Amino acid sequence: MSRKIISTPAAPAAIGTYSQAVQAGDTVYLSGQIGLDPASMQMVEGIDAQIARVFENLKAVAAAAGATLNDAVKFNIYLTDLANFAKVNETMAKYVSEPFPARAAVGVKELPRGALVEADAVLVLG
Repeated sequence: MSRKIISTPAAPAAIGTYSQAVQAGDTVYLSGQIGLDPASMQMVEGIDAQIARVFENLKAVAAAAGATLNDAVKFNIYLTDLANFAKVNETMAKYVSEPFPARAAVGVKELPRGALVEADAVLVLG
């Protein structure tokens, strides 16, 4: 099975030793996205803006793979404050339609660059 690296300037550039996404066969693994604006590489302000930016970034990487977030079979959501879980649900419903993918939501102490939320996804094409 071949590996294909997925990259787009419409999402933040990788800030470490990883790719924005990797496709293996019909499966695309999207790296975690935080609320960085891809143009400025600066964190957007506030939890609501960060959640929306995370999903916009994931959407951009999915598009670069020829997919949409409706191709997701699994999301992992990381929050520094689980009180924001309902806000994630509200925003996620704007980007993914039913039937919804599998998902985990985890409370964490901290995230890169002081982010309040991070999410990654696994997509299946076709």
